[in-house]
Amino acid sequence: MAGAGGGGWGGYYDDDDWGLSSEQLDQIERDAIRQLAERKASSSAASTAPSPARALGAVSPIPSRATATGLGAVSPIPSRATAPAAAPSSPLAGNHPAARASLEARFGKVEALSPARNAVNNSQGSAPKVSVHIFLHSSGVIAAKFPYNQLLVDAFRKIPKASWNAKERIWMFPPSSLSIAEEVLHSVHGLSVEVRKLDPLVHRALLAALDSKDLRGFYDRIPPDVESKLMPFQREGIRFVLQHGGRALIADEMGLGKTLQAIAVASCLHDAWPVLVIAPSSLRLQWASMIQSWLNIPMEDILVVLPQTGGSHKAGFRLVYSNTKGDFRLDGVFNVISYDVVPKIQSTLLDLDFKIVIADESHFLKNGQAKRTIASLPVLQKAQYVILLSGTPALSRPIELFTQLQALYPTVYKNVNDYGNRYCKGGFYGLYQGASNHEELHNLMKATVMIRRLKKDVLSQLPVKRRQQTFLDLSEKDVKHVRALFHELETLKIKIESADSKEMFDSLKFAQKNLINKLYTDSAAAKIPAVLDFLGTIIEADCKFLIFAHHQNMIEAIEQYLLKKKVKCIKIDGQTPVTTRQTLVTDFQNKDDIKAAVLSIRAGGYGLTLTAASTVIFAELPWTPGDIIQAEDRAHRIGQVSSVNIYYLLSNDTIDDLMWDAVQGKLENLGQMLDGQDKTLDVSQTDARPSPSKQQKTLDGFLKRGSASMEGQPSMKQPRF
Repeated sequence: MAGAGGGGWGGYYDDDDWGLSSEQLDQIERDAIRQLAERKASSSAASTAPSPARALGAVSPIPSRATATGLGAVSPIPSRATAPAAAPSSPLAGNHPAARASLEARFGKVEALSPARNAVNNSQGSAPKVSVHIFLHSSGVIAAKFPYNQLLVDAFRKIPKASWNAKERIWMFPPSSLSIAEEVLHSVHGLSVEVRKLDPLVHRALLAALDSKDLRGFYDRIPPDVESKLMPFQREGIRFVLQHGGRALIADEMGLGKTLQAIAVASCLHDAWPVLVIAPSSLRLQWASMIQSWLNIPMEDILVVLPQTGGSHKAGFRLVYSNTKGDFRLDGVFNVISYDVVPKIQSTLLDLDFKIVIADESHFLKNGQAKRTIASLPVLQKAQYVILLSGTPALSRPIELFTQLQALYPTVYKNVNDYGNRYCKGGFYGLYQGASNHEELHNLMKATVMIRRLKKDVLSQLPVKRRQQTFLDLSEKDVKHVRALFHELETLKIKIESADSKEMFDSLKFAQKNLINKLYTDSAAAKIPAVLDFLGTIIEADCKFLIFAHHQNMIEAIEQYLLKKKVKCIKIDGQTPVTTRQTLVTDFQNKDDIKAAVLSIRAGGYGLTLTAASTVIFAELPWTPGDIIQAEDRAHRIGQVSSVNIYYLLSNDTIDDLMWDAVQGKLENLGQMLDGQDKTLDVSQTDARPSPSKQQKTLDGFLKRGSASMEGQPSMKQPRF
């Protein structure tokens, strides 16, 4: 064996693993042969002249170093030399404490078959009993533990790819060898082996995973310009999904690119397009934008289902509305819908028979009695390929995983009782609300359906700071008033251009400034419902985060929403006394139950250290790019041990249409002035596309059109998210 620690499958033990010298091993070898010879002579005498004293032969608990006649099995240790038939008695022979201590250090408790015990078993016509415990190891392979017995050791050597793990003192073999292992253990001659088998649910899940078609050969179908930008752990995640037949759960921590991995898997399965994406309502436009950016497919091939006509969407994607009377067609290459709309169109989805379904934030299906879960499960189960994404697949209890496992393996997880009785016992709040055998459940998911990485595990692969635009969905009633202000602003611009006196020009410019301020304020009010909707998704991720805003009504709405959701938070704005700010910061940094910091861009964006969070959200944009950088660096500063994910929440038909490009242009100019170059931040990647709005809003002195990024680089086609 290459090593005793289970680094490879099969092989012999290393001599040193026994903890004995070569001389001691040779002495054991001679003693064993001598005892076998004596036992053979004793058996011959007993056949002609029975005597209790002659019938008490026993097998030595120390395995022979040489092949011996009558033992019926090959020793796991190769013979060092041919030993004489007899040798003086050794202190290491038989049940000597030194020999037993060496074996027990290696194998655990040793089953010593004494002559008296052997005689009793033989007189009753039964073989000695040994118990073998088979269980699922954390590495995803099968493990077996038992008291040392030479016949069992020899039996395990017959199991394909079996190896001895000396550190944990267990035998290990792949799930593919499980059926052979059970046959071997039930046919050990001279022993009655009691096998504690895997739970039937675990067994079924492992068999189903083995039956999955390995699709890793499709990995090369990923577009080269996408594959080249993947990080190593993302490549690993894509291969994991393909290896498991395209049905898997990517459970990476928030900010590690689950969306990108799912899109890349879909690109590998191009022959099975079209694709259905089910996501929280606040992320529909984000998904459409990511698909278009990474795969560079025409916008008209991306269809997004929205709840109602109107609203703030000017992104160029095809739009259909779920409130339309009668059926509507889902004929996009990629079709993006929300969980809430699935119950309304389930029959349509089942008729269309999507072969690839991606379910983002799949913990939205945790409640098996919810309408969206009941409607979504048949759609997922019918699909050939299913990719679930969630950084928190079970928010509190193992029962929350059951419906997600049903979606991936409906033939395995058929009965909630089997699952609940195994993994959900012990709760005080109702049936299956507890947790039991949680280590086995974790091992089972890793072995069959789930890949999960944490930021701390892949930190060396991550950029220090990553920005992402997230486009919000505003309803018609929320955006109608803001749209009217834009129309008034355009009219005012025409009047300014045709002003025939300085007095009139100055008066119109003053009116324009006031109108823009009103547009800024009213845009914040219009965005509040959509911002809160997005926050619901962030809360589900159960991470610490900072959220910045400018207007007081936005700040207060966010604070009240968090309190309503029972999320503990701190708030620092212009009204927070300077003397209490540090106390609030200390609480946020040190108390795990405080999840959010609601901050005014001006008051909370300077002088504070909030490195307990690695997620930063801007509900609004300031006009000054320096304020953005300062606010970002509340989390991205000395003491931060993770990469920082930054989300800018933008909405079409609001002031964001003006501000994003204006801030970009100012930041570019700032970089040129300070550094003599466009790049102003040491950020490895950024998603800084121009606003997707198709309206051409051109205000003199405000809007600088162009595609410069926040680093002064060309707009990225493939953001790292």
